Amino acid sequence: MAPMLLAALALQSAPVPVAPEPAPLSQENRALLRCAAAFALVAQGQVAGDPQAKAWPDLSERGREFFVRSMAQLMDETGRDRAGIAALANAEAQALTTSGDLHKVMPSCLLMLEAAQL
Repeated sequence: MAPMLLAALALQSAPVPVAPEPAPLSQENRALLRCAAAFALVAQGQVAGDPQAKAWPDLSERGREFFVRSMAQLMDETGRDRAGIAALANAEAQALTTSGDLHKVMPSCLLMLEAAQL
């Protein structure tokens, strides 16, 4: 067989590299995700003038920084890409909104924010 044909046959039978499956979220990862989503929702509510959101400390800067750092940490720790992490954050925000748990999780999330020294 011609060398080119052999090379083509070898390429056809070579295994296709598969991206590794993202790591599952740890309990710490879930807490980061939940609080990052909560801060985003409250900050959005504060901008919109929502009285319940305005009852919490201003999250326009500290909450945004927590969100950015948390998303980067989750990408590093789980192997997910930006789109994968964004989908998780959107799903968590939707879950907090649907369940009505947003303001219930805020006290513990504010403790996490303080611990992050932001």
